[in-house]
Amino acid sequence: MNITETDRELLELAAKAAGQERSAAGDPWSNARGQLWAPLTDDGDALRLAVKLRFRLECMTLQTAASTFDRKISKPVDHTADQEHDLWPFERCPYAATRRAIVCAAAEIGRQMP
Repeated sequence: MNITETDRELLELAAKAAGQERSAAGDPWSNARGQLWAPLTDDGDALRLAVKLRFRLECMTLQTAASTFDRKISKPVDHTADQEHDLWPFERCPYAATRRAIVCAAAEIGRQMP
């Protein structure tokens, strides 16, 4: 999966929310295994992010939502594109939708941080 500028911004903000820091050389973030931190594509990284930020996950038939326990921040992501609505297409992949919901909710937290 290619990372778009929008995805890169989401990852930057999510990393800020999670307290992830780049190396002194500005290299991408690393995960617990010393590999590239990639919560948009790696289930483990996404789950660790959700746990660290204490997210509530709701996985439904056509949508997944990640939210803070107080539900002040909630980011639903649809599993498939809908012709009537401009939804993110995931070709009916609930795993990709769940990872994106987690990253989007984390990015919203990062966006609200000073």
